[in-house]
Amino acid sequence: MKRGLCLIALCVGLTLPAASSDAHEFWLAPSQYAAPPRTPLEVRALAGTGFRGEWKPWSPAHCVRFVARAARLLDLTRAATTGEFAWARFAASDAGGAMLAFESGFTPIELPAPQFDAYLVDEGLTGPLAERRRAGAVKPGRERYRRCAKTWIAGDDVGRATTALGLPLEIVPLTIPGALGVLRAQVLWKGRPIPEALVKAWRAPFGAGGAVTDAAARDSLGIAWRARTDVGGEVSVPVTGPGEWLLSVVHMEQSAAPDEADWESTWASLTFERVEEAPQ
Repeated sequence: MKRGLCLIALCVGLTLPAASSDAHEFWLAPSQYAAPPRTPLEVRALAGTGFRGEWKPWSPAHCVRFVARAARLLDLTRAATTGEFAWARFAASDAGGAMLAFESGFTPIELPAPQFDAYLVDEGLTGPLAERRRAGAVKPGRERYRRCAKTWIAGDDVGRATTALGLPLEIVPLTIPGALGVLRAQVLWKGRPIPEALVKAWRAPFGAGGAVTDAAARDSLGIAWRARTDVGGEVSVPVTGPGEWLLSVVHMEQSAAPDEADWESTWASLTFERVEEAPQ
């Protein structure tokens, strides 16, 4: 078996548009975040609010890339099956871990003005909100959005965890996610740090026996933490309890396709687990 991930079967999913000012997060959800080498696990995708969501099937028309950085970079789209909910089934051949990353194309959406403005407030998008207010905008928000989601399959290779994968918007850990009680991370937009970006975090406690709970069945959760990035685009996230963690950030600017939308947003997420420390 080759080093890194040994691919068994692959497929990709995508989210539905947000339908309210409670914008839908989108994240990758492995069946477990750590597994011994040669033990298969499954990765799916969800969209929803409060770290509760619906499983999303693979739509090849929306996928820009789906990759895994293990001992080498793997293209996970080659065995994708339209309509499947399992994005990837694979087994790691070593203990180094793997970072999986997905990028979607743009999807258009239109929201009534009050709803769109409330969404801008909730996501901390002060620039677009101020521009709409300066213009006295009362028209609906014409937007197109895309997703950039990552998940960390636990391992001990720092480089695999901390190397940027070149997504348009990306949360890049500066240490191995979940290894410490504080995660230092950097938010990059087209490879450059973004200051003042609002980062949010949610935590879903483990279920019985330390298993990951079903995000399509559990109750919605409140935000565990939020803060803006510093001048270097960095934040220190207090990973204060065991469980499954979700980090999310949104960037919005004027649309490069004005016939389709006035604004375009890019949503980035990172999921990982924090295991309870053994007593000393």
